[in-house]
Amino acid sequence: MIYYNANIFGYNVADCTIRAISVAEGISWDRAYRKLSNYARKRGLMMSSVENIEQYLDEKYERICVPNMTVGEFAYENPLGTFLVTMQGHITCIVDGNIIDTFDCGDREMICAWYVKD
Repeated sequence: MIYYNANIFGYNVADCTIRAISVAEGISWDRAYRKLSNYARKRGLMMSSVENIEQYLDEKYERICVPNMTVGEFAYENPLGTFLVTMQGHITCIVDGNIIDTFDCGDREMICAWYVKD
């Protein structure tokens, strides 16, 4: 677990998607915000909606769904690569087996992961 907050003001707000995408794609929080906002606007969706986030990820990355696995277990079993991982009400980034987030969500059950890169 690596504690990290990509928010440009250091705020701990409901911006987990922006933080996770900025880490996974190696871009600034501001750039990730603009990308996801523009993507949502072009589709008539709210930026933070699950539908928008999943469409964005599905267009760019391979989806991997693993039933009955926690985020921590997924991180342990994937020691190499970058993944965006969803769980109920949250998304995080895993890089080379390390959860990178503002809190430890390793005990939460994952829904799906998207393989970003090696």
